[in-house]
Amino acid sequence: MKNPQDRAESDEDLAQMMIGQGPCTYLLLLLLGLILLFPYLEEGIFARTLLGVLFSIVLLVGAFATRQTRRGFILKLGLALLGVGLQWTALWTESIAILGLAGISYAASLAVAIGGVLRYILKRGPITADKLHGALAGYIMLAFLWAFIYALIERSTAGSFGPDRLDFTHAGTFFRLIYFSLTTLTTTGYGDVIPLTNQARSFVMIEEFAGVFYVGVLIARLAGLYPSPLTK
Repeated sequence: MKNPQDRAESDEDLAQMMIGQGPCTYLLLLLLGLILLFPYLEEGIFARTLLGVLFSIVLLVGAFATRQTRRGFILKLGLALLGVGLQWTALWTESIAILGLAGISYAASLAVAIGGVLRYILKRGPITADKLHGALAGYIMLAFLWAFIYALIERSTAGSFGPDRLDFTHAGTFFRLIYFSLTTLTTTGYGDVIPLTNQARSFVMIEEFAGVFYVGVLIARLAGLYPSPLTK
């Protein structure tokens, strides 16, 4: 029978693990704030500027959050700065072509950041609050990464997603892809946004697999947080 004191210590450890103030904690809060504010910051140049500022901060914090090697940090920071620069250029020139280049840079920056998060949470050592928050932030960034990929697919082959045609000159279009990406990643699938071409469907299937794989890796890592009673 488990000792009540051991149970209390386990509950206390779990509570401590949920509370943190590390860089990954700030990254998670920024990502959640970005999702909540995105629908309100898409119309008008001032609102889009604020949205650009917030997303720029997310990219830069993502570059700093899980830095390990100097080369990897420079790569993440360089991609983040390139994406920020292209985004601001596209914002003020209203150029769809430059916005597409910014999307490619963002996708690359997010992919490198997610790789850094995975290395960080799989690193030997205890699970801390910052690692847990980094894992959650990585999951959200994975959804953003696929949203950019879907946007590039739609740009290259119009009508890949529907049922209504996506027009990136209208407010709310990219947020619909973020929403679709999150519902796909979590295998919710409401069906109000659907892939219409086989090429789009193939990428959607890869995202579904990536989401299951990510959660499986995270659960396997967290399973080692508490030792088995037989090993005590």
